[in-house]
Amino acid sequence: MEVHSSSAMRAPEPKTAFQLPPSPPYTVRDPPSGAESESDYSGPACRVDETPDNHVQRDPRLIRLTGIHPFNVEAPLSDLYDEGFITSKDLHYVRNHGPVPRVADEEIMDWKFTVEGMVEMPVTMTLRDLIQDYDQVTYPITLVCAGNRRKEQNVVRKTKGFSWGAAGVSTALWTGVALSDLLMRAVPRRGARYVCFEGADKLPNGYYGTSVKLNWALDPNRGIMVAYKMNGETLHPDHGKPLRIVIPGQIGGRSVKWLTRIVVTSEPSDNWYHIYDNRVLPTMISPEASADLPDTWKDDRYAIYDLNTNSATCYPAHDEEVSLTAGRETYKFRGYAYAGGGKRVTRLEVTLDRGRTWILANLDYPEDQYRLAPENETLYGGRLDLSWREACFCWCFWDLDIPISQLKEADDVMIRAMDDSMMVQPRDMYWSVLGMMNNPWYRVVIHKEGDHLRFEHPTQPALMPGGWMDRVKKAGGNLTNGFWGEKVSGEEETVVEQEAEKDICMVNENIKREISIDELRKHDGEDQPWFVLNGQVYDGTKFLEGHPGGAASIIGAAGQDVTEEFMTIHSENAKAMMPTYHIGTLDATSLKLLSEVLPGPDSTSPRPIFLQSKVWSKAVLTEKTQISSDTKIFSFALDHEAQLVGLPVGQHLMLRLRDPATREAIIRAYTPISEGSEAGRLHVLVKIYYDTADRKGGRMTQALDAIPVGECVEFKGPVGKFEYLGRGRCSVGGRERRVRKFVMVCAGSGITPIFQVLRAVMKDREDETRCLVLDGNRVEEDILCKEELDDIARMDGEKCELVYTLTRPGPGWKGLKGRMDRVLFESKVGAPPGDGQALVLICGPEPMEKSVQEIFTGMGWKDEDLLFF
Repeated sequence: MEVHSSSAMRAPEPKTAFQLPPSPPYTVRDPPSGAESESDYSGPACRVDETPDNHVQRDPRLIRLTGIHPFNVEAPLSDLYDEGFITSKDLHYVRNHGPVPRVADEEIMDWKFTVEGMVEMPVTMTLRDLIQDYDQVTYPITLVCAGNRRKEQNVVRKTKGFSWGAAGVSTALWTGVALSDLLMRAVPRRGARYVCFEGADKLPNGYYGTSVKLNWALDPNRGIMVAYKMNGETLHPDHGKPLRIVIPGQIGGRSVKWLTRIVVTSEPSDNWYHIYDNRVLPTMISPEASADLPDTWKDDRYAIYDLNTNSATCYPAHDEEVSLTAGRETYKFRGYAYAGGGKRVTRLEVTLDRGRTWILANLDYPEDQYRLAPENETLYGGRLDLSWREACFCWCFWDLDIPISQLKEADDVMIRAMDDSMMVQPRDMYWSVLGMMNNPWYRVVIHKEGDHLRFEHPTQPALMPGGWMDRVKKAGGNLTNGFWGEKVSGEEETVVEQEAEKDICMVNENIKREISIDELRKHDGEDQPWFVLNGQVYDGTKFLEGHPGGAASIIGAAGQDVTEEFMTIHSENAKAMMPTYHIGTLDATSLKLLSEVLPGPDSTSPRPIFLQSKVWSKAVLTEKTQISSDTKIFSFALDHEAQLVGLPVGQHLMLRLRDPATREAIIRAYTPISEGSEAGRLHVLVKIYYDTADRKGGRMTQALDAIPVGECVEFKGPVGKFEYLGRGRCSVGGRERRVRKFVMVCAGSGITPIFQVLRAVMKDREDETRCLVLDGNRVEEDILCKEELDDIARMDGEKCELVYTLTRPGPGWKGLKGRMDRVLFESKVGAPPGDGQALVLICGPEPMEKSVQEIFTGMGWKDEDLLFF
């Protein structure tokens, strides 16, 4: 069966015989053997070769919501509407959490997935088996991201999510197998209540996965399917090639792409992304407070499944103008509406007087035309099994001709939709920490400008400026006052104070210099290192010696845009210092070039050294070794067995993960316990700070702990102002210094940089430097690397003294007891030697470091003799 293009978007008259609704603006073919090569892609091509998704072709019209990677996009709202009922793969919205799995065309039919868990007959099958052994169906289904219209919430108050506009919705013809057929073949056991899905996309917190209720999956009226075609073609990589779940009427986050596992369980999924994504928490929970509420996140009452009723105005478009002198009598307002859980939108109402009176708009349901298909009619190899079905899977469209004379008198046009359960869109916004399911009345403001009217939508997607909400907020209006930010009588006395946003000025406003990319690149080395933050150029030369991370940190940033790294790891104090180093603004052309010229993939030729100062390098997590109840060694495989880490003794590396929900970078510095001579491997000892009822845990350590073996982590370096050169020689801030004795004070995981230096000193028999190690902890289990430390100390008892002290010792503890206090330091360390050849190395929790500094300066030690890792 072939579907041809049509220009008649929506015919209002009822259909009495089966007639396909208008198709996308291109001809769709039934591909042979169910697979069509990517080489047949005929839409506009756009590649971003510098990302992990360089194999994926994409339409340049799509609006990127999260930068270059990962790929999260929506179409321009007008373009989406103009495509009609069916959205092409080119303009269908995309929500990706990470890199798109790469599947070659010749591998599609051999793609494997499982049906397992609480079933009598677990199944492992290929896509070929799915096509050959099961009945195929084709359904039109609308998918909607739960974040659709989130930009409106972000303008009112920043959520944890990025800014979707109103085009996070699309409809396609999906072909595949009813999920109920697969489950009934596997036979769920008694007590099974949920079906979990897992994809092949590797992410910082494991593979993406989620779950729905088993009774939904078994209900034919729900229409949940395992799909392998979209609009008659093999799935596009961004849409799940070669296999995905498609769930009508529920948020898009439940329709798992790149499907590998279907697991029947008695409880909802314990996948990280099921718990910490796609939820509407109570409105009073702030982004900051949400980090301390693990039980709230796990409460399935707050999980989102069925979509809520929503609508938007597509025409007039944002900033569209209508002439008042052209003799036009009416303007046709048009848009879309959808409901969830199989419900039908039953009315769309329009108001020109802010809800005092309403007008019914016309509604068109193209989905209903598919219900008229004859029995056993097929489309793209699947049966059009819709004639009996009452559930609605798709969006509908509305329109209303409004007299120009009425538009001239109105300040705005607002719409609301109602579904067949009589649930209507709310007047006001329900703000929540993830910014999901936003569905208040959609308001378009009317501006009278001379001889024309100009229409203004609420927002524009991503970071694009524009929209009445953005304008009102910038003018100081209160978007939470119930009157769309406009002042009302008496509000001066009862105004609601908006949440203050911290705004630290990082520029010198007196500097007006424009800098080109060529000039920037002339300063990409050790001599006058320049770098870019938020489009502004800074000269780090004056801070090379004073930077806590050492000169290497600044030199490594030279010539680059390091906004993400800087904003992630630097304090407000550090940001406030930046005007001192500000030298100008990167011109617009150069800024665009800088964003496009990203570090490319590593060369195919093997590098002898793993770490690079200007480029993040990936290593695969191969093992997690439990050291104590809250400490693990994370082992990573480098690019090849002969590759060295490239980390000087005493320095550290940067480790980067990404928050899977917001894609914000999480960056921390670590000193690995690997020896510099070890090749092919990298071992990092990490104390994991778990969330408790009393305190928030460590964001990085918990994210790292959640990563499955086989996942990649990014590293960069080296950084640090201290380096041990050997035999009493060290470099501090680029200046060489002679040391006869190290006093090493540490606690907990602060042992790692101490351990590196101690091991280097002790393994060199010609090194006469003496070491005193003072390691303070709560209980014996907290002494990390104790066995290794004891072995090192036994090498030469004269050269190394090792002292442990515990604040909560067990009955069998024979070492020192109590805190590392002045009494301990005076007895073991004392006053500094007169020759200045002693250096104190300190690493541990901030309160300990402050205490050590106060005590040692009180004993006569100078600040330059105290080095904090």
